[in-house]
Amino acid sequence: MTSQFPVAQLYIDGTFRPASSGRTADVVEKATGAVIGTYALGGAVDVGRAVAAARAAQPGWAALSAPERAAGLRRMAEFFQAHHAELVEQSMRETGGVRAKAEDEVSTGIRQLQISMIQASENAGDLLPPYKAGKLSMSRAVPLGVIGVITPWNYPVNLAMRAVAPALAFGNTVVLKPAELTPIIGGQVLAEAARAAGLPPGVFNVVTGDGLDAGHALAEHTGLNLLDFTGSREVGLAIAASAAATLRPVRLELGGSNAFVVLDDADIDLAASCAMVASLEFQGQTCISAGRHIVTRAVADQYLDALTRRAAALRVGDPMSGTADLGPLISTRQRDRVHALVTASVEMGAELLTGGAFDGPEGLFYRPTVLAKVTPDMPAFTEEIFGPVLPVTVVDDEEEAVAVTNGLPMLMNSVFSADLIRGLSVAERLDAGEVHVNDAHARHGADDQMAGFTKRQWIGLQRTPLALPSWTADPATR
Repeated sequence: MTSQFPVAQLYIDGTFRPASSGRTADVVEKATGAVIGTYALGGAVDVGRAVAAARAAQPGWAALSAPERAAGLRRMAEFFQAHHAELVEQSMRETGGVRAKAEDEVSTGIRQLQISMIQASENAGDLLPPYKAGKLSMSRAVPLGVIGVITPWNYPVNLAMRAVAPALAFGNTVVLKPAELTPIIGGQVLAEAARAAGLPPGVFNVVTGDGLDAGHALAEHTGLNLLDFTGSREVGLAIAASAAATLRPVRLELGGSNAFVVLDDADIDLAASCAMVASLEFQGQTCISAGRHIVTRAVADQYLDALTRRAAALRVGDPMSGTADLGPLISTRQRDRVHALVTASVEMGAELLTGGAFDGPEGLFYRPTVLAKVTPDMPAFTEEIFGPVLPVTVVDDEEEAVAVTNGLPMLMNSVFSADLIRGLSVAERLDAGEVHVNDAHARHGADDQMAGFTKRQWIGLQRTPLALPSWTADPATR
């Protein structure tokens, strides 16, 4: 599939070109270690050229009518649709995700483009209540200018499109730096879609490369009107600290230690089934994965038994085999980090009920792992593991569950209780941007777009304060 797209080239000002350094690096299939392509190692010079091209193109792009910009997004979506099967397999090979994950990723990226093109054509601002009689107050959606986007490796298509699509729709131009672990599906393919869609030169640019070179250069560039970064908390904090020195505008989505709270009246089968999705989807390598299971003592043994049986039954292997429930981790570095956190917690007194092992010295396949007797001072509790690990912490009651849950950075939590009102009450007391009652973490739709790509500072909320999606399943499959 990769042979259909330009290899080892950047996309700047409407042209594929090599990096100024002339250097390239290999792209590796995560399950097999096979080399499946190359990418260009761009740096500060290339980032500077891309930002300059984007700045030159932005006034003309913004001057186009909303339907004209929307047509460009529509053609990008049509490119993805035409290559859907190939893109799914490319995602599987580069990310190590199973087919269902890859299909969801590519389809959500397409839907993001479709929703953004509709919003661009339907909403140019608001008519506001006047501050006094006889006056007329209006707000207009005015593009910010040049948007820098740095994306992670776990969902490279839709995490790029959720920033790129609304940015382009509202008249901004973009410089994208994809993760070096997924540079083809997260960068080169997106550039080819922009070229196939006929976007004017400079409107969308892609600079592949390592974080220390291309990523750092883009994050520090003063020619951006906004930097959008999705990734680790450590890198995000460094970006924020640097940006504060010059008041450069940034938007960050960082990781956190999300909680999965099981109260004493919870449906344990339901909770344990949802936990498989919340903690183990894409091997637990998402910023909204449930990393801490806070369980009341009255149901702890029952819950641990249900978790262990389900986790032990999951199949780990090559996603391309069609039989794997979980694929490999993204890199040896990530595998070793996961294993180190598990090992350190066990040494501190955590009990390993299943998993805790990987396949061979070079294998990236890590068994789903359940840890009992995890206390709030252990790494499995305090750190965002970003792997297929379910650490369980037992508390005495609801009050302790809330207290233990709060205090760490969180994006998304879940609460399980047979009493919906009780579940809602606990949800309102948790310090998370989104809480689900009796369900696993959300699958965000493209209509949940992030704010910040116009000076009006609102396009649509990325997250809602509280969601109560339904959950149904055949009891035999739980």
